[in-house]
Amino acid sequence: MKKFINHLDNVLVESLSGFAAAHADSVTLHLDPHFITRKNKAVNKVAIISGGGSGHEPLHSGYIGVGMLDAACPGHVFTSPTPDQMLLAAEAAHADKGILFIVKNYAGDVMNFEMAAEMLPFESATVLTSDDCAVINSTYTNGRRGVAGTVIVEKCVGSLAETGANLQACKALGDKVNSRTASIGVALTSCIVPAAGRPTFNIDDNELEMGVGIHGEPGRRRETMREADAIVRDCVDAILTDFKTRNFEPNKHEALLLINGFGATPLMELYLIYNTAAKLCKQQGIQISRSLVGNYTTALDMAGASVTLCLLDDEIKQHWDSPVHTAGLRWGS
Repeated sequence: MKKFINHLDNVLVESLSGFAAAHADSVTLHLDPHFITRKNKAVNKVAIISGGGSGHEPLHSGYIGVGMLDAACPGHVFTSPTPDQMLLAAEAAHADKGILFIVKNYAGDVMNFEMAAEMLPFESATVLTSDDCAVINSTYTNGRRGVAGTVIVEKCVGSLAETGANLQACKALGDKVNSRTASIGVALTSCIVPAAGRPTFNIDDNELEMGVGIHGEPGRRRETMREADAIVRDCVDAILTDFKTRNFEPNKHEALLLINGFGATPLMELYLIYNTAAKLCKQQGIQISRSLVGNYTTALDMAGASVTLCLLDDEIKQHWDSPVHTAGLRWGS
């Protein structure tokens, strides 16, 4: 294993310290326990807080700022943050209108955020993201994992919170965005967790893992490597089938197409994937009116990508388009 590491025990603290130094104008790092908050605390708004295991950067710390999160709780690599991290982050970010936790649907994350919510001295609610249509039944709560679609939920809910909307309205929008979003990922290589020092799973040079999770969890099936068009077609087909099982007709909606890299896939290939996915959606009568291509929910150094489709309505478009100013996502005034 070759990585830019000094000591394994210090990887997370040194990385978070570098992130906070690089973005000192917008975030503040708190240590022992670790959490990150906005530099300038918002007032009179629902505080939006997320978190999860490190290794998915820029998720979640990279989305702290105007128009998205008020705080994030980074756990160790691929490990859930602890309830005390979440509790202190919530207390630091609370702005008099309650706390909304945005939680990816993994058992450890769900359990620890629930424990933190029970200990809070003020009102809170939770949006559980579960956009991964690769998983039908699993040991995870409700089966479906929260993956790259989480970024869309955080952006839209963060935008609504900036308007002064109440906690119930923010939760309702988050649940709606999640219900209209589906993702599936494909891996060409494994990732290497620094503490393990070896690939999480073994995969031959002529193989791919279809439906892989963002921690290297197994996918739907192991397949022989094929041309990109065929791989992307399977991804789009899986997403459209998933929408139909939930009684959505994708061709009756505008859509946001997100092509997300897992950390080691070059942008050249991600845009190639976008080109194919957009053509396939057009063939199905789906109008892609919003797009995002890049590394937004990574899996350390995994080579691979995910395709996400979010079915838009006027409310979701409004909050997706609104200004955002974070380390990982930035547009508008």
